[in-house]
Amino acid sequence: MELFKNRSSLHGYVMFMFLTTLSKGFACETPSSPQCFRRKAEATVYTCEWSLNTTQSDVTFELYFNETKFGNIKETFHNVVEEQLIQSRSVMIWVEAHIGNSTCKSPKTSVILQDIVKYEAPQKISASWLKNNLSLSWIATEKYPAVAEVWFRRDEHPTEPWGKRTISTTINDNKDQHQVFVVNLWKSSAYQVQIRHRSTIAKKPLWSPWSQVVVPAELVHEPNVTMTITHFNGTRKVTLTWMPMPLGAAVRNVTSYSSHRCICTKTVYHNKHTIYTFVSYSAANISVIAKNDVSVSPPAILQIPAEPASDLEACNKTLADKEINRKTCLEWYELQDGSPVPKNVITLTGKMGKKKKKEVRKNLKDYIRYLYFEHRCQHGRPQTVKMCFFYQKEGVPLKEPQEVTTFHETDISADLSWKAIPLAYQQGFLTHYRLCWVKISSQDEPRVCDNIPASETKYHLENLKAGSKYNITLAGVTQVGEGPEATAIINTKPGKPMNVWLSFGLLFVFFLFSTTCTVVLKKIKVKIFPPVPKPVITDFIPHQSKTQEILEKKEEVHDELTLLKLYPEGKSVSEEAEDVRVLRDEWGDGTDEDVEHDRSTLEECSDDCSSPGSTDEEQRNSKEGEITDIEQVDNELAMLIYKNGLVFDMKTELP
Repeated sequence: MELFKNRSSLHGYVMFMFLTTLSKGFACETPSSPQCFRRKAEATVYTCEWSLNTTQSDVTFELYFNETKFGNIKETFHNVVEEQLIQSRSVMIWVEAHIGNSTCKSPKTSVILQDIVKYEAPQKISASWLKNNLSLSWIATEKYPAVAEVWFRRDEHPTEPWGKRTISTTINDNKDQHQVFVVNLWKSSAYQVQIRHRSTIAKKPLWSPWSQVVVPAELVHEPNVTMTITHFNGTRKVTLTWMPMPLGAAVRNVTSYSSHRCICTKTVYHNKHTIYTFVSYSAANISVIAKNDVSVSPPAILQIPAEPASDLEACNKTLADKEINRKTCLEWYELQDGSPVPKNVITLTGKMGKKKKKEVRKNLKDYIRYLYFEHRCQHGRPQTVKMCFFYQKEGVPLKEPQEVTTFHETDISADLSWKAIPLAYQQGFLTHYRLCWVKISSQDEPRVCDNIPASETKYHLENLKAGSKYNITLAGVTQVGEGPEATAIINTKPGKPMNVWLSFGLLFVFFLFSTTCTVVLKKIKVKIFPPVPKPVITDFIPHQSKTQEILEKKEEVHDELTLLKLYPEGKSVSEEAEDVRVLRDEWGDGTDEDVEHDRSTLEECSDDCSSPGSTDEEQRNSKEGEITDIEQVDNELAMLIYKNGLVFDMKTELP
C-alpha cells in the first residue's frame, strides 16, 4: 500500500514537470541567432544584435561566445570590447532568453568575428538634381568606397513598384562622404528613396539598416514675385508677394536678400506668400529665392531705383568731413551719363573705426559728380534724411556742348539746339551757358552775348539781318570758369520782294478799312442826327454889263417925272427896312454886312429913282434895274432868314 502510494506521488510529480515544461514552451519563444560585428574595420568594439518577439518586460538575456558568458542583458543588443573575445578564430555564439522561470535558447552560429563589418544606416542624406539624374550623398563610415542599394518610386504614385539599383559609391575629395547617382529619373517629380550600404573591404560585410528620404522636384524657375512700394517719411516699404510654387517642389521657405549697404531692419514674413521689408531712398536690389531640400531656385531679382534726383541742390562741401554716429550711414553714388545705375558706390557707416572712415573718404575723387545720401536708422527702419549733388572739388568743363545745330533759319531769326556736356566732363555744377554771336565780315557790329540757364538746350535768336552770315559760339560755365566753345554758322535768308507788296497790300487794306469806317460812321450820324433840309434859292444872274452901260450913260432928270418903287401891298419901304432890322437882331453876328449892304442899296436906289430930269429910257432902265435889285434883295432876305437849321416861311406876294 505504501509503494502504491509512492507510485502515485511519482506520477503526480511527472505530470507536474510535464505541465511546467509545456508552460515554459508557450511562454518563451526562441530568439534569433545573434549577429556580432564591428561598425568599421578599425573599430575595437563588437556589437551583437538579435531579436525576440515578446511583449514581456522582464526579459533578460545571456550572450555566449563559446564558454564565455555575458549575462543580465536587458536589451536585444550588447557591446563587447575586442580584448574579451577571440577575433581571428571561429567561435560559437548564441543567446539565451529568460522570461520568469522559462529559458529559451537561440540556434548556435559559428563565426570569425574580425571578418564581419556592418555599417550604420546612412546618415545626413543630401540630394540634388543634375538634369534628370539624382545625386545622393551621405556621411562616409570609412574612407573607402562602399556598395549602396537604392530603392525609389514617385511620391505622387505610392502604389507603383519600387525601382531598385545597386551602385558602388564614390568618395569625395575630403573623404568624408559617399555619393551615388541614380540616372534616368524625372527631376520635375518628387521621389521616395530608401538607401542602405555595406563595406567593400570586409570579408563578410553585412547590409546596414535602411534610411528613407523624400526627394522633392527641382526648382527650375524663379519665384513669380510682384512688388509694391509705399513711401513714408524718407522710407520706402517694399511688399513682396509671390505665386505658390509647384506642389512636387516641396518648397521649404522663400528668402529675400537685399544688396543695400545701410540696412537696419530684418525681413518680416507676413504669411507663406508675402513678405515685406524697408529700404531707404538709395538704390537697392532685392533677390527672392525659393528653397527645398535638394535645390535652390534661380533668384528673382527686383531692382529698386534711387528716388529721382532731378530737382536736387548742390551739397555743402563740408559734408565729406561730417562726423556721424553709429546709427548713421552715408553713401556717395558716382554718377555716369545715361544710366540710372551708379558706376561706383562709396559707403561710410557709423560703425566704422576712425582709420577706416579716413580711408573711405580718401576714395572720393575730384571733379566727379556724386549723388549723396544720408541715412539714419529710425525705429528699426532706414530713413533718408538728406539727398544732394556733391563735388569734392570743382573745375572748368573739359568739353564743349555737344551736337550744336541750327534750324528754322529765316531772314531775321534762327533756332539753336545742343546736347548737354557729359557729366564726366562737366567737372562742376554748370551755372549757365554763354552764347555769343557776331556778324561775319562786319567791323561795325559788336559781338552780342547772352547767358542761358544750364537746364536749357534750345535758344531762339532774333533781330538778325537778312542775307547775313553769323558766327555762333556756345560754352558751359561753372563757378570756376568757362569751358571750351562749340561753334556754328548761321546763314539768314535774303529779304523777300513780297514784303514790299505786302506793305502796299496792308496800306490798301488800311485805307479801305478807314473809308468803310468813315461811311459807317456817317450813316450812324445821319441816323442819330438827321440832316436839315437846304432851302431852294433861285439862281441870281446879274446883268452887270448892261447895268454898267446904263450907269455910264449921262443922267437926265425930268422935273415932271417922278419914279416910285413898288412895294408889296400894305407895306412901305420903312416897314421893309424895319423887317430887315428885326431879322438882323434875331440872328446876330454874321449878317451885319449883308444888311448894311442891302440898306445902302435901297437908299441909293431910292435917291436915283427920285432924282428929277431923267429921260424915259433911263427911267425904263432904272425900272428894270430896280426890279432886278428887288429880286436880289429878296434872295438876300431869304438867306438871312435861314439860320441855325431853321426855316421861316417869309413869302411875299407882289401885286
